[in-house]
Amino acid sequence: MISRIIFAPRRRRALLRSVAFSCLVLSTDGWAQSQTPVQTLAPVVVQPPARPPNARSTQRSSAANRAARSRQQHNVATNTQVAAPTGPVFAAPTLNLTGASTAGSRLGLTRLQTPASVEVISAETISERGQQNILDAVTQNATGFTASPAPGNGGVSFNTRGFTGLGSVMTLYDGTQLYIGAGTVTFPFDTWSTERIEVLHGPASVMYGAGAVGGAINIVSKLPLWVPRNQAEVSLDTNMTRRIAVDSGGPVSKDVAYRITASGNMSDGWVDRDDTSNVALHAVVQVKQNEDVTWTLSTDYGDRNPSRYFGTPLINGRLDESLRFKNYNVSDSHIRYQDSWNQVRTEWQVADGISIQNTLYYLNSKRHWKDVESYAYNAAAGLINRTSYIEIFHDQQQVGNRMDAKFRGHVLGMANEFLAGFDVNSINFTHTNNSPYGGSSSVNPFNFIPGVFNSPNATVPGYGSVTNQYALFAENRLSVTEQLSLIAGIRQDEPTITRADYVSPANSFEKSFSSTTWRAGAVYTPVRDLAFYGQYATAVDPVGGLISLSSANKNFDLATGRQIEIGVKQSFWGGRGEWTLAGYEIVKNNLLARDPNIPSLTVQVGQQSSRGVEASVGFLLDYGWRIDANTAFLRARYDDFVQAVGGGSVNYAGNVPVNVPQHVSNIWATWAFAPNWSANAGVQIVGKTYADNANTVTRPAYNIVNAGVQWKPDPNTTVSFRVYNLFDEVYTTSGGTTQWLLGMPRTAQLAVNVKF
Repeated sequence: MISRIIFAPRRRRALLRSVAFSCLVLSTDGWAQSQTPVQTLAPVVVQPPARPPNARSTQRSSAANRAARSRQQHNVATNTQVAAPTGPVFAAPTLNLTGASTAGSRLGLTRLQTPASVEVISAETISERGQQNILDAVTQNATGFTASPAPGNGGVSFNTRGFTGLGSVMTLYDGTQLYIGAGTVTFPFDTWSTERIEVLHGPASVMYGAGAVGGAINIVSKLPLWVPRNQAEVSLDTNMTRRIAVDSGGPVSKDVAYRITASGNMSDGWVDRDDTSNVALHAVVQVKQNEDVTWTLSTDYGDRNPSRYFGTPLINGRLDESLRFKNYNVSDSHIRYQDSWNQVRTEWQVADGISIQNTLYYLNSKRHWKDVESYAYNAAAGLINRTSYIEIFHDQQQVGNRMDAKFRGHVLGMANEFLAGFDVNSINFTHTNNSPYGGSSSVNPFNFIPGVFNSPNATVPGYGSVTNQYALFAENRLSVTEQLSLIAGIRQDEPTITRADYVSPANSFEKSFSSTTWRAGAVYTPVRDLAFYGQYATAVDPVGGLISLSSANKNFDLATGRQIEIGVKQSFWGGRGEWTLAGYEIVKNNLLARDPNIPSLTVQVGQQSSRGVEASVGFLLDYGWRIDANTAFLRARYDDFVQAVGGGSVNYAGNVPVNVPQHVSNIWATWAFAPNWSANAGVQIVGKTYADNANTVTRPAYNIVNAGVQWKPDPNTTVSFRVYNLFDEVYTTSGGTTQWLLGMPRTAQLAVNVKF
């Protein structure tokens, strides 16, 4: 009822027209402000960090002075959540259109200068709203993003713009692609070490390579501090989730600074027999070798024993709420993820207008599942049939290096920025399993004995692969006039996969792919802080994960995508307001489909498309109010998608892809209602989704409300009380035709954060 009232098409169009018209017609300098004394939120003032003393001579050439100023600006950007706004500082953590972002460009452009939909979720926003994991931070803040988490995919699988899963919506850490091992990515997961989350909507292959036709999420880690600062936080919730986190940073000497963060969680869980725990560590040291060279060395470690809840079985095709807290896994089920990440980043200011950045990294992931994962209700017997007794080990190592050089100058008298670089990776992946995952049991849905894991199939090494990849990329921004700039980019990717099948050696193979992706766009700024843009971009997605490419899929090409997007962005009211509006169309080709005449034959002719509109608005108002809202409406369809059903072929053309809601909205309100007190509330509105390609099983729409209140008894202490899922909505986040994964019930939390 709420969603129908707020988002009726006629009212929605009227609202968007009125907002757009008022922002374009009224001068940003003419917005009147109330003369009445008001209670406002404490501003987040962006200031440069304290610089270490310089023992070198202060006599420099003018070029060296310019280089020093460039480095100082870079340090400001990298040690704060967003760059300083161009207008007056009425800063709020959610108003950052004029801040720099790396998700949509490597040239250091602001969101207004980037011809794409880019969002930045700051650490302040994440903390204020109590979002302690990456999944919540993205889906509750980013426009049009939802998730379909499951224990099998690591719990961090996202959906956007009509495309779903890790193979189409990429996750990155500090700008580095995390290659998907058999459909799973397990790092990063906790937000405590996160400086900000950058979200790029639409194809991102020209930036990061294959696997991002829908978008990309870049988690940026915290950097060292040049001013000492320490903080700690503890929290407890009604699921008996106990959390402790610490963060310490500061200078070691005039040229060396550090940052160490650590967080740990233990929980009884909200379903039966589902204790969870995790630890996340992040340590980073920054060394200023001299005026021109900076080294940043970091290491991360994550150890998780996540939820072993694989979903609630449907009874006669419907969700029975009396089973909401049942866990149908076996008593000795086990899941564990261990990830370590090490990187060395070098930044070198070669000369005035020339800089080089290099990142060397190494990732090691070990994963283990031992579960019964499939549940289906047997109406005749009144029992739950359990199948898929699965034990799997992943052993994955990724070593790589990325280097780029940036040049600032002029072309025919016009300001120009050019960047070129390369990216190389080598990934070793071993998959050990008990395929074909035999074993079965039947249990009473209401009064059952969990039993133990018992599979007739031995767990043995299944296959191993070595993936060697290299890529060349370039990007350019030409400022034709002060108002018009042209941005273009291109990337050439060359991965080669060598797979050794340990069970059936005849299925071993070597396969190479080659892909060229590019984009071209323009940004027109008729007045300050108002930008119109358009972009055409291409992308590629792997048919299954590259490093776990199967023998059955080795002869297929990469799926290809293309997008057209136009939009407008504006920061107004002296930085106290901003809004964005974007429209797009994406078409993805070369989906795997069945031959209509030979149902047993798989061919690569399928097509899927989506068209949509996304809008966001944010206001920092008088009397301590801040409002942030975004909404996304799309029409996602299979255009040609033939599948084998019952020995024949069925074309699902016109159907909506699985896990794709057609509308998603987030609305947040924050009110500083008294000195040292504030309250916030947010609603996440997600439309219905389909659980099968035939669109015969519908997962209902849902509205989730989260709310909290914060009290600062002194400047260094914050006490927070939050309630997640305030109205105890029963909702599902993912699942198929026989079982659904339900979301967390109403949960209250008390947290205390102390800075010292």
